[in-house]
Amino acid sequence: MGTERTATDPSAESRDVLDRVAPAPARTAAYGTDPAQVYDLRLPPGDQRGIGVVVVHGGFWRAEFDRAHAGSQAQAFADAGYPTAVLEYRRTGMPGGGWPGTGQDIAAAVAAVRADPQLPDRLVLVGHSAGGHLVVWAASQPWAHGLAGVVSLAGVVDLRLASDLGLGSGAVEAFLGATPSEAPEAYAAADPAVLTPAVPVALLHGRDDEIVPLGISESYLRRQVDHGHPEVALRPVEACGHFGLIDPDHPAFDEVLAAVSQLDS
Repeated sequence: MGTERTATDPSAESRDVLDRVAPAPARTAAYGTDPAQVYDLRLPPGDQRGIGVVVVHGGFWRAEFDRAHAGSQAQAFADAGYPTAVLEYRRTGMPGGGWPGTGQDIAAAVAAVRADPQLPDRLVLVGHSAGGHLVVWAASQPWAHGLAGVVSLAGVVDLRLASDLGLGSGAVEAFLGATPSEAPEAYAAADPAVLTPAVPVALLHGRDDEIVPLGISESYLRRQVDHGHPEVALRPVEACGHFGLIDPDHPAFDEVLAAVSQLDS
C-alpha cells in the first residue's frame, strides 16, 4: 500500500478513513433508474486475479452514509489485483430505501456486476457493518449460487440481537420499519441469523468494536453451527475497533485481504 502499518490503540482508533479521498474509479455504471442505483468500478494497475470483489458499504443503512467512504478500501483491493465494484443502494430515509427496497437493490446490483464484461465471472461480496448484513443476507438468496463466497466485516448479521441491543440508536427498526414483535415476517426475510447461506461465509470482527460488538457475529456463528452449516467461520481481530477493517493503513486490513484470498480457489 506504500504505507507502513502499525498497531493502533483501539480506543482511539481514527475514523479518518470515512473522510479519506480515494482515486476516482475507472467508471461508474447504473443498474437502475434511481441516482443511488449505481456502482463504481476500479481495476488493478497490473495483472489481475481471477476473482472480483464487490464492496457493500455500511452506515447502518442510513441515507447520510454513502459509498464515498469505501473508496480507499476498494482501491486497496484493486491495487492487490482484484477488479472491484463498489455498490451504491437506496437507504433508509430515501425513496424506495429500507426494507425490502435495499435488499432488492443489492440483488439487482450484483446481477449487473456479474454481467459486466470488465469483471471476472467469480465474485466475492465484502460488506462492512450494515453492508456486512447485506452480503450475508445475500449469501442465503437463490441467486447467490455461483458466488465464491461473502466476507462480513463487523457485520450486523443478527438483526434481532442488534435490535435488542439498540445498535445505531434504533437503526434496525428504522431499516425494517418496526420492531421484531411488530413485523416478524420482515425480520424472518431480512435477518441472516435465521437464514441458510448457500455459499461460504467468512466473518471478521474486531475484538474492540464498540459500535457493532463482536457478540453479533458470535451469535450468527452459533446459530449456523447449531443448524449444521459448516461453511461459516469467524475470525476475531485483535487490537481492532469498528473501522480498522476498512482502513488499508490498519494492520487488520491484511486479514481482510487474506480472507478474500482464501475464497479465491
